[in-house]
Amino acid sequence: MAKPAVRLEFVERGVFAVLALLVVRAAQVQLLEGRRWAEAAQAQRTERIVLQARRGTLSDRHGTPLALTQETYHVGVAPNELRDAARDGALIARQLGLTGRWQEALRRRYAYFAGPFSALEVRPLRGVRGVHLEPVVNRFYPAPELARATIGRVGDDGYGASGMEKTLDSLLAGRSGSAVVLKDRAGREYESPARVIAQPVAGHDVVLTLDAELQEIAQRALDDALRRMDADGGDVVMLDPATCEVLAIASRQRDGTARPSAFIDTFEPGSVAKIFAAAALLALKRVRPGEHVSGENGVYRLPGRTITDDDPQPTLTLADAIRVSSNIAIVKFSARLKPAEQYGMLRDFGFGALTGVEFPGEAAGRLRPPFEWTRPSAASLAIGYELSVTPIQLAAAYAALANGGLLLQPTLIREVRSPEGRVLYRHEPEPVRRAVSPEIAAALRELLRGVVERGTGAEAALTNFPVAAKTGTTRRVVNGHYAPGQYTASFP
Repeated sequence: MAKPAVRLEFVERGVFAVLALLVVRAAQVQLLEGRRWAEAAQAQRTERIVLQARRGTLSDRHGTPLALTQETYHVGVAPNELRDAARDGALIARQLGLTGRWQEALRRRYAYFAGPFSALEVRPLRGVRGVHLEPVVNRFYPAPELARATIGRVGDDGYGASGMEKTLDSLLAGRSGSAVVLKDRAGREYESPARVIAQPVAGHDVVLTLDAELQEIAQRALDDALRRMDADGGDVVMLDPATCEVLAIASRQRDGTARPSAFIDTFEPGSVAKIFAAAALLALKRVRPGEHVSGENGVYRLPGRTITDDDPQPTLTLADAIRVSSNIAIVKFSARLKPAEQYGMLRDFGFGALTGVEFPGEAAGRLRPPFEWTRPSAASLAIGYELSVTPIQLAAAYAALANGGLLLQPTLIREVRSPEGRVLYRHEPEPVRRAVSPEIAAALRELLRGVVERGTGAEAALTNFPVAAKTGTTRRVVNGHYAPGQYTASFP
């Protein structure tokens, strides 16, 4: 049996070895791994939260808010920080509308009132020491149905999901801030004020070109027209010809839904395109003043196509062709144009290309180049078939006629302002190209006035104002075929 001294020495060495291991491990934890363990402990005790930024306001051209951010608040109170518990407590109860035994809540280490409370309700509490306000931002549309498809909406993630909310998201969104809150060992947040790390930065405000009053008028007029005509849907586009700013744009379906169809849906324009054939004829001097062509008794047969008129005329001038919307006369006159000339004029007025308006998913329509045409294509294009356009394209093209032949890029954005109100951007008219000379544009406007004064658009005549416009009716394409009895009517 080992001697006691030997056993004692063995135990001492074991104890020293264990102590040495503990010292080495402690040094490893504190010196080598200290930061990692401190960060892990901090992560268990704290959580970083996102402070939402105020999303910028969308307003109409006169400052009427169309989409804005409402800031509401949750309120926290640290009673031990109040200067005068009785006086401040009464103020808090009055502003927050607290009833019952609210004094008991203020006896806790930290009292939390979720609300939410409006900015007006919490305004007197902002300077009270011990009161901590937690902002919550919500997107609000004062008139939800006003220009709904154009303005769009914000998604559940807080980002723009459609319409101008999506297009302008980078300007409107601002920059989120952050704060740190304390948690207990179970990971639950303490009811205590958060420590702000970075303040949120509000988004820019955007003034749209829309006029809220004109927008409301356009929507009511469209709803009334859909009811009277029992139509499947429709669009109304109002532009300022001098700037091509969109003043109102209404889109509605029979079931009451609103899609941005004025930007994304295309259709064959039909007779409203005849004015652009006339533009090429006048600009290239292919028609003599007062020159007539035969009306063919309302039926004109061409290789591969038969052209008809609903209102046959014995002979017609170019002005007559526009006034009574004669397919036969405009086809006969347009036969004097080369395919490149006919195509070039349509292209100059913006067809077959994006307008550049600031709307997501805008459609370009379709205008085939001459090498893709078939034998009837020239005649079809003269009367508005074999090309597709959007309502905004058609409105911009007619605005060019009103603007002396200068095609401008349509816009929905009038100004961009900083959160402090400083103007960062102001829209200036952006010319795309000169489609026709001012003289030709004036002659074309005269042709369009004839349509309203004594032609197919006589019902649109006004007593105090001259109106220049063109009627158009085309067969609708359904599942790749023209549907019997279904038509698209236009009046730009």
